[in-house]
Amino acid sequence: MENTRATLGKQRAEVAAMFDGVAKRYDLLNDVLTFGLDRGWRRSTVAAITPRRGERILDIAAGTGTSSVPFAEAGASVFPTDISMGMLTVGKKQQPALDFVAGDALQLPYADASFDAVTISYGLRNVEHTVQALEEMLRVTKPGGRVVIAEFSTPTNPVFRFLYEQIALRVVPLAARISSNPAAYGYLAESILAWPDQGGLSDVMSRAGWARVEWRNLTGGIVALHRGWKQG
Repeated sequence: MENTRATLGKQRAEVAAMFDGVAKRYDLLNDVLTFGLDRGWRRSTVAAITPRRGERILDIAAGTGTSSVPFAEAGASVFPTDISMGMLTVGKKQQPALDFVAGDALQLPYADASFDAVTISYGLRNVEHTVQALEEMLRVTKPGGRVVIAEFSTPTNPVFRFLYEQIALRVVPLAARISSNPAAYGYLAESILAWPDQGGLSDVMSRAGWARVEWRNLTGGIVALHRGWKQG
């Protein structure tokens, strides 16, 4: 058991260090590598969450806080949380009004039933135990609350999927050479290819206890928004 904990701790430290290394140019590279599509994906994520004034929203893997800003602007109390201190440091400089929190998705530093909504964008596949992370999200969500997951997924058109997987994702590590940590973007491509498709993630969410799970494809399935509710 102790060896297992040590291994998991090392994995989490490696992930945190990887994102520490790309923090300064993270938002710029996301914009460049997605040709600006990430902006529309963020808007769709916010629309899926439907933030309301006075709600408490947990934004996991919030990075520099770009994903958290719309929730604050909607009048919600948002808690941008990330395991990478590098990301949090850059985020606090860019978004000083946000209250950033250092936290692990597998051991969230929040009490049970603390949030009306929980969201994670492009971070769930970086957590070594997906089901455990989804169970933690369920734990901190109020009965009747919701989760929204934005994550890279599987294009639905076979031709588009072939071009995406065999060409576009292979180019990402090359294009990311302007990054301070190009190897991290090699990992990005590999992790996307290994990630479950839309139905697969839906099944994992249901297994973790989320109810009424549904999904919506964006850009032909390059990204999928999954939403679920905690039973009251």
